[in-house]
Amino acid sequence: MDLLGLIERMSGPAIGVGIVLIIMSMWSIGVAIERFFTFNQARNQSKMFAPQVAKHLKDQRLKDAIALSQSKNYRYSHLAKVVLAGLQEYQFHQETNTGLSREDLLDTVRRSIQRASALTASDLKKGIAALATIGSTAPFVGLLGTVVGVIKAFEGIAASGSGGIGAVSGGIAEALIETALGLVVAIPAVWFYNYLTGRVEYFNVEMDNSSSELVDYFIRNARA
Repeated sequence: MDLLGLIERMSGPAIGVGIVLIIMSMWSIGVAIERFFTFNQARNQSKMFAPQVAKHLKDQRLKDAIALSQSKNYRYSHLAKVVLAGLQEYQFHQETNTGLSREDLLDTVRRSIQRASALTASDLKKGIAALATIGSTAPFVGLLGTVVGVIKAFEGIAASGSGGIGAVSGGIAEALIETALGLVVAIPAVWFYNYLTGRVEYFNVEMDNSSSELVDYFIRNARA
């Protein structure tokens, strides 16, 4: 019995379970591809951004550093978003002369950077939770299809009045297909989730380091 023949003989509920699993698989792959693209862009753009903004800050060109951070060439860069938030907050208080002490100014800038880091981290995690959901639920959806197949096998036994292999083979094959499909959906989703979560943690470390370096720059600048 070939696979196409098995699919043609599957019951309606089993086909429905299979369609749900296929949708989950497509969703998982779609999220993974979009995140791979976004993360690669973030890594490459941040790698180009960091030395350029560091040069502007070293030369005390604050406005140039802000303009660089706002450039569309770095719209995916997680470092650019964090640095931009700190630079804009610092520039605002410098230009409006809000009268804050040096310590209060640094605390304000630090909080602005922390908010930007939290928002950027949340944006980087977009869709990743769906991978965890798919990875944990797909085997159970496949198990539901397995139960449907077993029920069909027992119905075959009841209809034939015997327990021969011919009476149960269709239902057992259907059950095994659903089990395999659930695992095929779940395993890549879990792998994608673990890999992308690791990338997000790495990006968070980079943002923390950049935040600390930017605050240190403002401290040195305030003392000068």
